[in-house]
Amino acid sequence: MIILNTLEDFKQIYRAGKKWQRCIEAINNLENIKPNIFYSIGDSLVYRLAEDPVNNMDLFEGNRRYFDVHYYLAGQETVEVAAKNELTPEIAYSDETDREFLRGQGVKHQLKAGNVIICENHEAHRFSQGKDVKKVILKVTIEETYFLNK
Repeated sequence: MIILNTLEDFKQIYRAGKKWQRCIEAINNLENIKPNIFYSIGDSLVYRLAEDPVNNMDLFEGNRRYFDVHYYLAGQETVEVAAKNELTPEIAYSDETDREFLRGQGVKHQLKAGNVIICENHEAHRFSQGKDVKKVILKVTIEETYFLNK
């Protein structure tokens, strides 16, 4: 997991590449979206504004075709991260949902308003202990700008 302190750090480090530019485009569109409705930019990114409290998940979630970027607008939250190969598979990977669920223990990180995180695909994550969380969740394809199977 990559944790950046600010959106400016994210913009500075990830300024090149279509998928990163689309992330910024989505974040810049926040004034025009409603909470908990998915929006898309092209075929490489979907995003939503999340304002609900976090469900304390027992299982870690992993992805293969998409990775998550979370930009925290308000509140604070704990995320626990672990390498997938150090966890026990619980629910097999589904290509339809791009999710797999695993059991085990990881390293906890405290996140707060302003932080941007990138959840890498060799790791799994679970969120818990959120308080007044408002964040943008972006699901970004691992391919550069399009799906290879289209």
